[in-house]
Amino acid sequence: MKLLVVGGAGYIGSHTVRQLRGAGHEVVVFDNLSSGHAGALPTDVPLIRADLLDAPSIRAALEAHKPDAVIHFAALIEVGESMREPGRYYRNNVVGSLNLLQMIVETRKIPLVFSSTAAVYGTTDKGPIPEDAPMQPESVYGETKLMTERMIHAFHAAHGLPYTVLRYFNVCGAAPEGDIGEAHASKSHLIELAALTALGQREKMMIFGEDYPTPDGTCIRDYVHVQDLADAHVLAVEALHAGKTDAATYNVGLGHGFSVKEVLDAVDSVVGTPLTREIAPRRAGDPPRLVADATLIGRELGFQPKFTDLRGIVQTAWNWHKGHPHGF
Repeated sequence: MKLLVVGGAGYIGSHTVRQLRGAGHEVVVFDNLSSGHAGALPTDVPLIRADLLDAPSIRAALEAHKPDAVIHFAALIEVGESMREPGRYYRNNVVGSLNLLQMIVETRKIPLVFSSTAAVYGTTDKGPIPEDAPMQPESVYGETKLMTERMIHAFHAAHGLPYTVLRYFNVCGAAPEGDIGEAHASKSHLIELAALTALGQREKMMIFGEDYPTPDGTCIRDYVHVQDLADAHVLAVEALHAGKTDAATYNVGLGHGFSVKEVLDAVDSVVGTPLTREIAPRRAGDPPRLVADATLIGRELGFQPKFTDLRGIVQTAWNWHKGHPHGF
C-alpha cells in the first residue's frame, strides 16, 4: 500500500512512518516542517514540504503520488496557545483539514485516518471514557479537532469517504532505538518536562495539586506509548484498505492510568537521581482522572499495547532525551 502521511515529520507522525515502513508499506510525507523535523524521517522517504492551507499543493501531491490512503496528523496542538490565538488554530486545524478533505474527494476519494484527541471529551467524571461519551471540549484546540471529526462524518455521508478517527490520550515515550522522539518547541508534557529537568534544563518539577480524590492526591492520566500509537495507525489504515471498516472512531490508550507522582517516581528510578519537586495549587480545568476505554479498538482491530510498564515507557523517553538533549 502507498500512503500519504500528512504531518509525518512530527512526533507521532515520524514514529508512524517508521512502523508503516516496517509493515512493508510505501510512504510519502507531506509536512510544512513548522514543528516537524526532516531529520526524524528515513532519508529515502520522499518529503513534500508544503502546507494544508495551500490546496493546490495537496491536489498536486495526490495526483503525483496516487496514494491508496491518507493519514492526517498535521495540526497545532498546544492547548494554552489555542486559547490565546484561536484564529490561528481554527485556520490551521480546521481550514487545513477542510482543504485536505475537499482535495481527496475531488481527486482520489481514498480512505482517511485522522489523528484526533481525548480533548474532544473535555472534563468528565466518568471512569474509563468510552467513544460515545458526551463531547464537550474546553479548549479551542479540542474544538478544532471535534469540528474536523464532524467534517469527516459529513464528507463520509455526502461522498462515501471511508475514514477512521483515532482519539488518543497522553502520548509519551520514544522509539526504543533512541534515535527519534519528542522534540516540541513548547514543552508541556509531563515525562518530557521531567527528563529535561533531570538534564538540568529546568530547575524543578511542579506538581499542580495533591488534594485530588485519587490514591496519592495527584491527577491520573492514561499514558499511551508513541510506538503503540503508531501501531494503532497501521492497524487502522490496513483495515480501511481491506474494507474491514468504513466509518469508525476509536479511543487509543492503555485503559488504565498513572498519577503524576507515579510518573515522577518512575523518572527518579530511571535517571537515578530524585528530581526537585514543588507543590503548587491546582490548575483550572484539570480533571482528577482521564483514562481511555480502549476495548473497542482491541476488539475490532486487534490493538494490544506493548508498552504497559511505566518504568519501561519512561526509559525510552530518557534514552531519547539523554542522547538528544536539544532535540534534532
